[in-house]
Amino acid sequence: MRFEMQSQMRQQMRRQEQVRSEEVRGQKVRSEMCSKVCPQVRAEELMGMGRNRRSPPARRATQVAGQRLLEIYAGLARRGEHLLGRLLGGEIPRQWRHYPEDDAIDQRSGFQWFYHSHSPEDRPGAAEHGHIHLFARRKLWSRRLRSAHEIEFASLADDPAQQVSTRHLITIGLDAKGIPISLFTVNSWVTGDLMLSVSNTALLLEQMTLATGNDDVDALIECVVRIYKDEILDLLLRRDSLLYQKRVPGILGDERLEVLSEIVIDVDEKLARGANWS
Repeated sequence: MRFEMQSQMRQQMRRQEQVRSEEVRGQKVRSEMCSKVCPQVRAEELMGMGRNRRSPPARRATQVAGQRLLEIYAGLARRGEHLLGRLLGGEIPRQWRHYPEDDAIDQRSGFQWFYHSHSPEDRPGAAEHGHIHLFARRKLWSRRLRSAHEIEFASLADDPAQQVSTRHLITIGLDAKGIPISLFTVNSWVTGDLMLSVSNTALLLEQMTLATGNDDVDALIECVVRIYKDEILDLLLRRDSLLYQKRVPGILGDERLEVLSEIVIDVDEKLARGANWS
């Protein structure tokens, strides 16, 4: 009897040892797969591939941004205010003037923006009332300039080492009611600074927060950037494609080349599809 019990115990120990061995092999295989696949997945995400596979937290963040955007306009309606009313001080906006005059700057986060409008002759056919230019300040990107992406992208500029305090990220067009109607990118001469590569621009936009004291406009910018994350990535890719295709000296200062990529957006339609956001 004792011999049989010892034999059974040895068999059980061997089975347990075999299970542990298989678990160790499985963990090793999963680790090797992750080391090969994870960098590839991250690169595909940045370049817009597989964008219908967002994680539940990412989908939730987009839905929250959509709800927040609705609340912004609901609050404005209750108060009988226009999105830009306080920013413009109740006055009719003057063409080319910055609102606020010295830009809206979040010193903590390092982002800034301003609103202005062009004359109809400047952008024939445009339906916008004006647009918001969004920037990242030096502290957000100075160290990123050493990356391979930025070194390659900097080759487009005649003087990549020129001292600028901001990098332009994206532009949001608004109609007369203060509703976003377009997204576009512009050449560097338009804003007087430079741009960043697609990957770093996308990463900065992903982490962007704004608290400049212009609460409604700050919130709108944050919401639009999150809701239209994929569309903005496509715009940036098209921007760089155009620049690299033309790639001639002085291209960033070529005033014949102003808007580099642009899309019309319909916020109502986008929010109506909110439940199916990827």
